[in-house]
Amino acid sequence: MPRRGPFHLADQVIAPGTRRTVELPVSTLSDHTPVSMSVHVVHGKKPGPVMFVSAAIHGDEVIGVEIVRRLLRSAPLNALSGTLLAVPIVNTFGFLNHSRYLPDRRDLNRCFPGSSGGSLAARLANIFMEEIVVRSDFGVDLHSAAIQRSNLPQVRVSPGNARTMQMADVFGAPVILTSKLRDGSLRLAAQERGVDMLLYEAGEGLRFDESAARHGLSGILRVMRELGMISSRGVARPQVKPIRCNRSTWERAPAGGLLRTYRNIGDIVEEGALLGVLSDPFGEIETDVIATTGGIIVGRTNLPVVNEGDALFHVAQLPNLELAGQKMDAMSEQLEADPLFDEDEII
Repeated sequence: MPRRGPFHLADQVIAPGTRRTVELPVSTLSDHTPVSMSVHVVHGKKPGPVMFVSAAIHGDEVIGVEIVRRLLRSAPLNALSGTLLAVPIVNTFGFLNHSRYLPDRRDLNRCFPGSSGGSLAARLANIFMEEIVVRSDFGVDLHSAAIQRSNLPQVRVSPGNARTMQMADVFGAPVILTSKLRDGSLRLAAQERGVDMLLYEAGEGLRFDESAARHGLSGILRVMRELGMISSRGVARPQVKPIRCNRSTWERAPAGGLLRTYRNIGDIVEEGALLGVLSDPFGEIETDVIATTGGIIVGRTNLPVVNEGDALFHVAQLPNLELAGQKMDAMSEQLEADPLFDEDEII
């Protein structure tokens, strides 16, 4: 058997069985401070796929950074087959400023695949695509809701892609939500370059959440096991299949006012269910927020002060509400019993 060669990234050479953090130059600030994208490369002794895991494409979505940190400390990586490219912070500018966006107010996830001679966002997108994505066989991109919103742990997949749907089942998050590819998104750019990937959504912007972190870490390790990159020892297979949803809708505020919520993420609701009540500051006028469809709440606002038309509850439609409720209960028990977290720290 021929010897496994090193992995080359930028000007660095990573030998088999070693790991290293590589700095990819991105830009220079106006005060001459250099900005780079940090990539932690784990190059296994044995051959196998190349997989990327990325976080903080939106700088305020910090739960993904914590998931990558836990991933890099996990024991299964000690006997890795293949190569892991972990990028905990793609959007350094937004991360440092606690902002979703780049300094030019662009959303990086609407700027892919980017270009080497375009805007700051386009250049950053181009570096990530050319140095990380196109060199990978598979990827997982980690996200959360925006600030003042929360998302139930879920995986987003594009319609008609059997491989990503299979991997989403393997990942084992509570919900798989089929959603269309958006122009300029990493998912679309990766697909156009022949790289399949999952998008994981969980938690709230600028907040850590233990459930979101655990679901994310266990899901990534399951995908790596499925790809043959790590041993199955200590990585439990999901005993309950995720809830698949093909459509979702936002229930919006019928009026402005103060919101009192009666339902939370993960709740199963029937059409016509009372989700919350809006009232004016004097308590003289109250308006019910009613579910217009049955399903599972996969996202919600955490802000009690709302304007008419604001998005309040994100409901993914379900064909069988009773079965979905049973699955959610079983998944909670499964996560608590996962041996991966027997000695893991709690946020």
